[in-house]
Amino acid sequence: MITIQRRKFNQFFLLLLALGFLTQACGNTNAEEPKSISIDGSSTVFPITDLITKNFNQENEQGIDVNVGFSGSVGGFRKFCNGETDINNASVPIPKEAMEECRKNGIAYIELPVAFDALTVVVNPNNNWVNSMTVEELKTIWQPSAENQIVRWNQINPSWVDNTLNLFAPGRDSGTFEYFTEAIVGERRASRNDYVFSEDDDALVNGVAQDNNALGYFGYAYYEQNQDKLKALGIDSGEGAVFPSDQTIIDNTYRPLTRPLFIYVNAKNAQENSALKTFVEYYLRSASGVVREVGYLPLPDSAYEVGLIHFNTHQVGTVFNGEAVFNVSINELLSKAYAQDGEDGYVF
Repeated sequence: MITIQRRKFNQFFLLLLALGFLTQACGNTNAEEPKSISIDGSSTVFPITDLITKNFNQENEQGIDVNVGFSGSVGGFRKFCNGETDINNASVPIPKEAMEECRKNGIAYIELPVAFDALTVVVNPNNNWVNSMTVEELKTIWQPSAENQIVRWNQINPSWVDNTLNLFAPGRDSGTFEYFTEAIVGERRASRNDYVFSEDDDALVNGVAQDNNALGYFGYAYYEQNQDKLKALGIDSGEGAVFPSDQTIIDNTYRPLTRPLFIYVNAKNAQENSALKTFVEYYLRSASGVVREVGYLPLPDSAYEVGLIHFNTHQVGTVFNGEAVFNVSINELLSKAYAQDGEDGYVF
């Protein structure tokens, strides 16, 4: 009788242990919900996302691991459309080939404008022979036929010095490269190749800062943060030289090198990963102050509120249909970005 009771007790005890393990296992399942976020893409957008990430990590106690890298907008889209990252920073709207790759791989994305940038052409501060350039002069420098041919400053303009011309710019995986080339040369990716290139804009800054004969281009924030090392040039697109500034971005007179900046979010991951949802909502709520802090121009507060609505309603696709946007004002960008249906609506 005692043996039977003991056996029943043992069976009951084992059942309790089993239930305990089961409960623990269920608890572990909940605890193992994805809490990591992978971000890559544009080095131009990187300072915004990097600072927001640092602030998020300081303020958030949920143990969310956010990893931010940069491989250029185009290089980042390759990873993003292959499902390797959750967010892609982009200094150009998603290009057609990336749209096709995302569609092929079933990656739906949410397009969120986050800032405006004045892409800046810079020289060394010791350069005393040029303060501005026309679009045509920039084309003379950067068009493919200039490779190994336009190699001295006085070949661009006879009044400039007979010094070697040393060029610094982003590589071909950069959205900045794509935007600049199409805006200045007139054809996407049509550029000379004999220049020092890097996806790290800080490396480009240092290259120009250390070379009296250098000329380069990159996002405005990198100039803003290094004004003691660099000299920005005015750009003349036909109505006189205009220098990059908040005001010339707002009044849409700095042409054709003013452009919007974006993040693209994997829509499916945003639904399945609560950490990603938390982070993107934090990003949009804090973007305005951070954008200005790192040296870009923030969008109106209403734009970030609409971005939140689009994110939370999973408005997937792009309003740009794979095309870069030139000479567009902030209001024009936002009226396009707010489109829901019709000719200017979202496409995927």
